[in-house]
Amino acid sequence: MTPSDAARDSLEGLALGDAFGERWFPLFRPARVAFDDIRARRMPEESPWHWTDDTAMALSVHRVLTVYGAVHQDDLAAAFAATYRADAYRGYGHGMHQLLPKLAEQPSSWRSEARELFGGEGSLGNGAAMRVAPLGAWFCEDLDEAAEQAAFSAEVTHAHPEGIAGAVAVALAAALAARSRDRPAPPAAALLREVADRTPDGQVRAGLYRAAGLPADTEPWRAADLLGNGQRIRASDTVPFALWSAARHPDSLVDALWTTAEGLGDVDTTCAITGGTVAARTGLAGVPEAWRERREPLPDWVAAA
Repeated sequence: MTPSDAARDSLEGLALGDAFGERWFPLFRPARVAFDDIRARRMPEESPWHWTDDTAMALSVHRVLTVYGAVHQDDLAAAFAATYRADAYRGYGHGMHQLLPKLAEQPSSWRSEARELFGGEGSLGNGAAMRVAPLGAWFCEDLDEAAEQAAFSAEVTHAHPEGIAGAVAVALAAALAARSRDRPAPPAAALLREVADRTPDGQVRAGLYRAAGLPADTEPWRAADLLGNGQRIRASDTVPFALWSAARHPDSLVDALWTTAEGLGDVDTTCAITGGTVAARTGLAGVPEAWRERREPLPDWVAAA
């Protein structure tokens, strides 16, 4: 298993988590019904499960890595813009609707345009974190490089330090997951602390330390209450809970996704982060065929890359 193989597995898990998580939004079922179905582990029967902007942007990251072997920021900006222009209705956030059309005209303008978002603070949202797990798996042999490349990938759209920190944390978790494929997974608290130790100081890092300190018997809905479930769309409100779920179920992608879904909130994004992280270790092993059949396929070039 090579790092590029682990990255492809991570991408598949990210897309599955994204598409699975999207089924629990109120558009498809009321929150009370969704929560009861999740607790009962009742699979959404509708088909197909479409993936969202989380996967669309992860595909761009993976494509750039496949071509260049590293993040080339102008090329990544161009890839994001081209993907957006081809299908702008995948659920992109407000900031991306502002930014990506500008990058389509001038990809290198991300250097100024990304920093001007949200009153000049840059985005501290979860968008850079939701797409980055395959990158972490790709650079799993060097954690410092994984963190650096994750920061490069985030800066193109999320200039705020918290947005960057969220991407760094997820990339590190996915890298550690990929590195552990052939040996027992570390205890959840130890994994979360290692990720936190390497994440830039700030709210994301503090949330990871809180996640590491939760009692082992904490219910997922309670963990989401304490750590955030992505409802505020911020990296600090999303990454700690998603990685807590991943750390709890390192050998079962299905269990990890059910656990994450129980937190509701921005459930496609939390499940994308969890799915990409766990699948960097497991691939799609243990995923029911019915889930695979329902998930919208990835583009054909992914299998050939």
